[in-house]
Amino acid sequence: MSMAPHSDAVPRVRAWLMELQARIIAALEDLEGEGGARAVTDPWHKAPGEALQGDGITRIIEGGRVFERAGCGFSHVRGPRLPPSATQHRPELAGAPFEAIGVSLVFHPRNPYVPTVHMNVRMIAAGPPGQTPVCWFGGGMDLTPYYGFDEDVVHFHRSCRDALTPFGDDKYPRFKQWCDEYFYLKHRDEQRGAGGVFFDDFAELGFEQSLAMTQAVGNAFLGAYLPIVQRRQDTPYGERERDFQLYRRGRYVEFNLVWDRGTHFGLQSGGRTESILLSMPPLAGWSYRREAAEGTPETELTQRFLVRRDWL
Repeated sequence: MSMAPHSDAVPRVRAWLMELQARIIAALEDLEGEGGARAVTDPWHKAPGEALQGDGITRIIEGGRVFERAGCGFSHVRGPRLPPSATQHRPELAGAPFEAIGVSLVFHPRNPYVPTVHMNVRMIAAGPPGQTPVCWFGGGMDLTPYYGFDEDVVHFHRSCRDALTPFGDDKYPRFKQWCDEYFYLKHRDEQRGAGGVFFDDFAELGFEQSLAMTQAVGNAFLGAYLPIVQRRQDTPYGERERDFQLYRRGRYVEFNLVWDRGTHFGLQSGGRTESILLSMPPLAGWSYRREAAEGTPETELTQRFLVRRDWL
């Protein structure tokens, strides 16, 4: 952990995060095209007297030509004490007041050949009143295809590696492994997707460089994901592909509700439920003991893409 050297740490991070959210939503609206879906903007505030104070902006596209549901939320909340999900690795801060600020997004495309994507960048500052806060960072991005293409996943992982390389050659392989281990459905012994990078409780580079690394990840997102969308969004599909997409989305719901620390942090700390759950797909499905035939693209997904492997 690292002490923030400047009193303007939180305002600086807040300004960058709000700009990042605006830039990402503008890119989505460009993809939707003229006459396509526009993002709804929903600013919110936690009223005085509630357990958690703060504000945020939820930006979301629903029912679009390209994106069936694409939510990108900015939040900045303050609480009287850190919840258990944030202090398991720092017991000395148990019960300390905190601020958490971040941007989190999940995009669920309409076309089953376009993968779902998640990205999150955040900072938490905590400490006793009157003292310089302890700050740490977290974030990453990961890809969840329904129909896998090597070139898409390789491009995504290469973008993650290139964003992290200036901060040390160890960062991409380390955060890639962290992502594989984190986005894993233990109750099904199954990866959530094709991975990416993930880091949490991070401050080992000092405040400035840890922030710069987090910004590099957030700024790399559009270049990592948009070329994949543009390549696949007009691929023809039918009822079979749509049914399989909804079935696999069910796995996404399971992970977010059962295992995701961010979801648990938001709910435990009294956050805004609608914003916390904007990652949920508009439609999902479950089947009892569903099995795909050998040699099909659906089987290839689980055998080649939902496994831990070196994509580079």
